[in-house]
Amino acid sequence: MSELTGLRALVTGGAAGIGLATAQLLATSGAQVAVLDLAPDDLPAGLRAYQADVTDDISVRSATDAAADALGGIDILVNNAGIGAIGSVEDNDDAQWHRVLDVNVLGMVRATRAALPHLRRSERAAIVNIGSIAATAGLPQRALYSASKGAVLSLTLAMAADYVREGIRVNCVNPGTADTPWVGRLLDQADDPAAERAALNTRQPMGRLVTADEVAAAIVYLASPAAASVTGTALAVDGGMQGLRLRPAGQ
Repeated sequence: MSELTGLRALVTGGAAGIGLATAQLLATSGAQVAVLDLAPDDLPAGLRAYQADVTDDISVRSATDAAADALGGIDILVNNAGIGAIGSVEDNDDAQWHRVLDVNVLGMVRATRAALPHLRRSERAAIVNIGSIAATAGLPQRALYSASKGAVLSLTLAMAADYVREGIRVNCVNPGTADTPWVGRLLDQADDPAAERAALNTRQPMGRLVTADEVAAAIVYLASPAAASVTGTALAVDGGMQGLRLRPAGQ
């Protein structure tokens, strides 16, 4: 990861959870890092903070240009900003569908459009989109969220095809259920948080939730020159949830 020295990275939704873990790992690996977030407060030393709302194109363009000016350019864009949703297709109204798709899909579109002029000036340009196991596996009570992350997966492939000849690599990381503040809040709302956590642990073949640091490591690999021949790829960091079909324990 020493190859990141001298590179400039922009992380959306980088003030907490997977985004913050990624921003910190990029920085400790040698990159200069700017964070775009609705509330980029109290960031660790070494991370540049820029307030932006990914549903507002002007806000995103202004913050991206300011970050690029401060960093001297952008080599890496991590499209991490996103929100969750719970329910079947019957449970979320049109306004919530519009809101989640606006953040999770169009937010990536806006950030990418804003960063592309800067990425085109880089010799080691990379974009990493944050997807989800929900894009490739049917999960209960995640209809809206799954639809948004399925769109992210397809968007990643289309972007990779569009920009490969310009030297801009585009990949995505599909985490399993990660131990993040958002998941923690969901667990706190459950009737039996301990039982719900145990159920989530059991759902992943490795028997535990994915950590934010593990997801960050995958993101940083795909963003780094070490992955120079990797584009149009979805890297699962899900404890085997998507690919493994295990017998019940003891059989």
